[in-house]
Amino acid sequence: MINGVSPAAMAAELGARLKQARLNQNITQSQLADQVGITRKAVLNAEKGQVSLEVFVAIMAGLNLTAELDLFLPVQLVSPLQLAKLQGKRRVRASSPTVKEPEQEPMSW
Repeated sequence: MINGVSPAAMAAELGARLKQARLNQNITQSQLADQVGITRKAVLNAEKGQVSLEVFVAIMAGLNLTAELDLFLPVQLVSPLQLAKLQGKRRVRASSPTVKEPEQEPMSW
């Protein structure tokens, strides 16, 4: 449970919000399904909260709600400490270019 709400209840709430957004735009399930290239049943299941992430995002795009995805899950920045650990040693100097010796042809006798 997350904050006293089960994941299934949270998914159902998101589904209800998708449905309300669709109704606010006066779009039928069939119209939305055709627009995003999924079945009407997939839209119906999404509105019940039973949907894959890919279909959820497709429906959000079909409803012009992709900007809300940034509010839903903002970009996670790497902390300065994690960044320092990931970088390891920083280069102080550039290495000199290696000079390749020309290949010599084999001697023929």
